[in-house]
Amino acid sequence: MARWSKISVVGAGQIGGSLAQRLAEADFAEELVVTDVVEGLPQGKALDIEESAPILEFSTKVWGSTDMKSIAGSDLVVLTAGLARKPGMSRSDLNAKNAVIIKSHAEAIRDYAPKAIVVVVTNPVDVMAWLVKKITGFPRERVIGESGTLDSARFRLFVAREVGVAPRDVVGFVMGSHGDTMVPILSHCSVNGMPLRQLVSEEKIASIVKRTKGGGGEIVALLKTGSAYYAPSASQFEMIRAIARNEHRLVTSSAYLDGEFGLKDLYLSVPTVLGSKGLERILPVELTADEKAQLEVSGKAVRTDIDILNSLPQ
Repeated sequence: MARWSKISVVGAGQIGGSLAQRLAEADFAEELVVTDVVEGLPQGKALDIEESAPILEFSTKVWGSTDMKSIAGSDLVVLTAGLARKPGMSRSDLNAKNAVIIKSHAEAIRDYAPKAIVVVVTNPVDVMAWLVKKITGFPRERVIGESGTLDSARFRLFVAREVGVAPRDVVGFVMGSHGDTMVPILSHCSVNGMPLRQLVSEEKIASIVKRTKGGGGEIVALLKTGSAYYAPSASQFEMIRAIARNEHRLVTSSAYLDGEFGLKDLYLSVPTVLGSKGLERILPVELTADEKAQLEVSGKAVRTDIDILNSLPQ
């Protein structure tokens, strides 16, 4: 496939920097711009990444800027900017603070990159993706959130470690919000075709589910001064690769629901097919009654955060 002209990563923190490195090395675009409000940070990280080009043999031009106008003409924009969680802080606690940041960035995307596909990373991601779609006016195909991809990776890893197999041998996914109400879909989890419940006790499964739901918080508690970024950037890269290469990949990402699974006007992680236009379709996977009920609870949690956002002074 032809290379993109330009990719922009907004936010040069740990996630943004790590993702920019992965994207540069993949050589998806002629140009990769990293932006941040901190003078010198995006320029320094961009230069550091670009200086590895002769060794890693990529030709993407990487540069940094503090001016959001630098995203002009982007084919894809990734929003990573925002405050990171601290120990004891929920994703919902970030709602009001990060909404202010995302609002200004969404306006810049609307004005300078009106044809871009947007991948939202900033937490609480399901709410921030909803806000980006609202402000830009973009169709749902071009505003996607990264969350279920990461949650599913954590779930699959924990299953693999319990069963004692390679992580790639585990098929499984997580739906719902990127938070405490996420829903690991046990009814469709298998290890090379063998149902999970034939291999692992219910007690162990409950432990895996609990650890998956607390996966991000576990890392925050360990780091103490930051949050996860290696696995999140890998998850974002998987989504972007599917779009850049028009792979029609089935991944779990946060998508705008318009009646799917009985939910409307909100973002939740669901099974999605991603290709060159962004979101191609949402797969109507069959869920158990319990999984449906959990997904409704997850939807209500996101709806509550959206309502809180709407009640804030504009």
